[in-house]
Parts: sequence; C-alpha cells; structure tokens
Amino acid sequence: MIKIGIILGSTRPGRNGEAVARWVYGIASQRTDAEFELVDLLDYKLPHLDEMVPPSMGQYAQPHTLEWARKIDSFDGFIMVTPEYNHSTSGVLKNAIDFLYAEWNNKAVGFVSYGSLGGARAVEHLRLVAAELQMADVRSQVALSLFNDFENFSEFKPGDFQVEALNTTLDQVRAWSAALAPLRAA
Repeated sequence: MIKIGIILGSTRPGRNGEAVARWVYGIASQRTDAEFELVDLLDYKLPHLDEMVPPSMGQYAQPHTLEWARKIDSFDGFIMVTPEYNHSTSGVLKNAIDFLYAEWNNKAVGFVSYGSLGGARAVEHLRLVAAELQMADVRSQVALSLFNDFENFSEFKPGDFQVEALNTTLDQVRAWSAALAPLRAA
C-alpha cells in the first residue's frame, strides 16, 4: 500500500495550518488507495540545521535527525501544507526539508498552500527545492485564500470546489508515488 505523509509546515502559535492539515487528512483518510499520516513539525524538535556533514552524504549524527530521517523514509510520497510567509514557505518547513536528502529522493510531492494569494509563491519556491531533492512535484495544487477560504483570516471554511482540487492533487500524488516505486527500490 502506498504511504503518503501530510506534512504540516508551520509551528507558529495560532497557526491556520493545523485546520488546513486536518482538513486534508480528513478527506485523504476516506480513501482506500493509499495510507495517509499527518506529520506535524511541532512533534519533531529540529533546531536550525546542526549536522556537520551535508545531508547528501547521509551521515546523520544527531538523534533528532535520525528520528526525522526514519519518519520521512517511511513514506512513498507527500502532501506539504505550507503557509506563505514573505513570498516564500515557512522557515521551519524549509529547515525540516534541508535536514535530509536521500529520504526525499524519488518520491512524489503535492502542495496545499494558504495565504493572501493562496500561497502560490510559497509553492513555487518549494517546487524548486523538490527538483533538487529528486522529487516529482505534481501539477495540481490546492491554493487557499485567506480572503475566501477563511473567515476573519483565521477560521478555516474552504469553498466546496477546494475538495475537488484536493482530490485531484491526492490522485496525482498517489499515482506518481506508485510510478516511482521501481526507482525507490533500485
């Protein structure tokens, strides 16, 4: 069974991302074509990158890095839930990504973003990072507007059409995760 991690990419107090990630997980967990798990970065105490050797060498020394590597390695693909901060993704998500290398390789990734412009600029940055990590980013994405999908910029109330966008993204991540399985096995 394909296993997909839904990464909650914000740790900010009062974060909108928690409601968004739980919505993604709630819809995803109704599916029978893959297994889904919510991965909250709050549960992984990753300091600012503190490994002596570059991640591409795979010589992790810190216990928190080893724990994070085991978790990410257990998945075949990902949905990254990201806010848009200052025209990019959150520092905590970028830091969590940068801790590892091989654990991301040959896996599919889709994005659910939120912000004043739907988080589109955050996703554009993440697509560049995904390419460097040899990930296959899917075309479909969910872009949630703070103006239209949140009441008073804080209470998450997505439009009905967002469910269709999410299911398309999940379909693509699941399909690409399966297609990349031979590369991961090699």
